[in-house]
Amino acid sequence: MTVSRLARTLSEARFAVTAEVGPPKHAAARDMREKARLLRGWVDAVNVTDCQSAVVRLSSLAGCLHVQDEGVEAVLQVTCRDKNRIAIQSDLLGAASLGIRNVLCLTGDHQRFGNHPQAKGVFDLDSVQLLGVAKGLTEGRFANGETMKGPAPELLLGAVENPTAGPPELRALRLAKKVEAGVRFVQTQGVFDLERFKQFMALVNARGLTQRAALLAGVIVLKSGRAARFMRENVPGIYIPEGLVERMERAPDPREEGVAIAVETVRTLREIPGVAGVHLMAIGWEEIMPRIVSEAGLR
Repeated sequence: MTVSRLARTLSEARFAVTAEVGPPKHAAARDMREKARLLRGWVDAVNVTDCQSAVVRLSSLAGCLHVQDEGVEAVLQVTCRDKNRIAIQSDLLGAASLGIRNVLCLTGDHQRFGNHPQAKGVFDLDSVQLLGVAKGLTEGRFANGETMKGPAPELLLGAVENPTAGPPELRALRLAKKVEAGVRFVQTQGVFDLERFKQFMALVNARGLTQRAALLAGVIVLKSGRAARFMRENVPGIYIPEGLVERMERAPDPREEGVAIAVETVRTLREIPGVAGVHLMAIGWEEIMPRIVSEAGLR
């Protein structure tokens, strides 16, 4: 099987750039394909989210195929919320058979936060267990111990971490469990508090975790002061310093200020030891990503 572009970038110690796109809430492929064309040549891979925030959307697997048809490597996101270990293993085999080489393993947002709060969650596995199951598949072994009768899927396994949510020591411990489970790359939640992030990085570097898994720091592009304050006050796990929110609120052109902050953040992150790349999240503003990549000097 072909090694993924993302795997090659990380193995060659080149600074990686990934981006995130959310599939549409309809069955047409045009939106996904347009977003992929916008990002072609600017990023190493594009994450296709798996019903993020527990809202029904085009499936991640279908979205990945549309993205790859446009010449952009995809990262399949897999959550534990909606499927048991049988369905997840089947999907991973199917994805590999269709040429998808990167998988991001997540527990998933609880269904009560989405647009079908009455739905039954599955959560047969958590994210660490999912990583273990996926790693077993890459070694030719199913979750029940049965040996695969044929080629094992070659997948680059990833996970997420939130470095500024809670004590850095606990976050580092949590990440260590994922590294032990076989993760090869880690994408973090959006980083706004760079000093707190540096504390986290010092801990994971000291544990040797960044020698075993590539860490890509998350960068969320802010659009307005109102959005920044809402995120600070209502989104669990995202910490935005008050000074940064006020900077957005005072800005005569908040979108330009959001771009400036994202570019500054990428430049700073690139200098922090152990950071192997960045993961850009523009939340519906994908057309701005090439400019951020260019102005930050990444391409």
